[in-house]
Amino acid sequence: MATPTQPIRFYTEDELDALERTDPDRAYRIARAQAMAQRQRPQAAAASGPPDPAAVQQAVDGVRHILQRDGGDIELVAIEGGVVRVRMKGACAGCPNSVIDLRNVVEKIVLGVAGVHAVVNVF
Repeated sequence: MATPTQPIRFYTEDELDALERTDPDRAYRIARAQAMAQRQRPQAAAASGPPDPAAVQQAVDGVRHILQRDGGDIELVAIEGGVVRVRMKGACAGCPNSVIDLRNVVEKIVLGVAGVHAVVNVF
């Protein structure tokens, strides 16, 4: 039996958007449960070995395109074990929202790479 923090399946963004139009509370609960489940998942992925540097770079490049829309940028600084160190640059440097962007955008994409269990912004 699934609990609110352990969804039976993961919904796509399009499915959540469609559900939000008809039942916003349910869509919020599902999105929250999925986010919590994804935060726990990287710990299991870290046991599979170190992340592939090319896959990490590709994920960071994907994030870069998102951040550049608002004048920001990101740089891959280092990969140390399962920890990816990045530097927020451009409009993101010193922006109060950069912490939110790191959590909601950067981590969401970079933690999807097998072996990555944390993303840290270095200054």
